[in-house]
Amino acid sequence: MTRAFLIVLDSVGIGGAPDASRFFNDQTPDTGANTLGHIAEACASGKADGEGRSGPLALPNLNALGLGAALELASGLKAPGLDAGTPTGLW
Repeated sequence: MTRAFLIVLDSVGIGGAPDASRFFNDQTPDTGANTLGHIAEACASGKADGEGRSGPLALPNLNALGLGAALELASGLKAPGLDAGTPTGLW
C-alpha cells in the first residue's frame, strides 16, 4: 500500500515568493525571505551555539526526505548542514 506523509513546519520558509516585493513587514519587503536558510547559516557560523547545541544545522531525516533539495530549488542556496544530497526522498 502506498503511503504519504504530510509534515507541516509552521514558519519554516524556504525562499521568498516571486511577488514577495509586494508584501511588507513594517517598511521592509519580504524579498530575501528564507527562514530555514538563515537558520542554517546562523548555525554554521556559530551564532546558534549554546549548551547542548553546536555546529551546523543537523536535520538528517528531513534532509533525507528532500528538505535540503527543496531549499536549494526554492532559493538557490546550498545551506550548510542541509546539503541537497540525492533526490530520492522527493519521489
